[in-house]
Amino acid sequence: MGKKEELLRIAENKVRSGGYSNFSFRELANEVGIKNSSVHYHFPTKADLGAELAHQYTDNFLAALGDIEDIKAQGKNPIDVYTGLFNGALLIDNKMCLCGLLGAQNETLPEKVQIEVKRFFHKNLTWLTAAHEANGEENPPQAAITTISLLEGAMMISKALNDHSYFKIATAK
Repeated sequence: MGKKEELLRIAENKVRSGGYSNFSFRELANEVGIKNSSVHYHFPTKADLGAELAHQYTDNFLAALGDIEDIKAQGKNPIDVYTGLFNGALLIDNKMCLCGLLGAQNETLPEKVQIEVKRFFHKNLTWLTAAHEANGEENPPQAAITTISLLEGAMMISKALNDHSYFKIATAK
């Protein structure tokens, strides 16, 4: 893993644990074992790092979801696969969704980070709308909004109350 990837990995863990303000370039440099100026070489500003982090998170999240038709061909419900990613983030990694957490801080984020957070939600709503449509549900756009709102909200409540049973209850069928 290169230094840039290592910086992104550490920054992601810090943001998912405590928000956008939960890291500095100095802290990242210390953890990676490089000079502060080397962080600036890869990311001229914290906004550049934050934007790339949210962009990468979105791409990785969508790649982990996969293709809706492939999921259905395997006999799985795409919405269950989607929920499973949130479940794993919270119950296995004990972390929030990066873009959900950043979305709650939207007004305080640099514009280029806000753009990438919006990209995450637009792409997820598009994927979820198609998934609900493929399941033959009525009003797929509304169902998509409900799904992501439920998962982000259940995640937030579970973290705030330090009790993951709330997420399990919210996502139980």
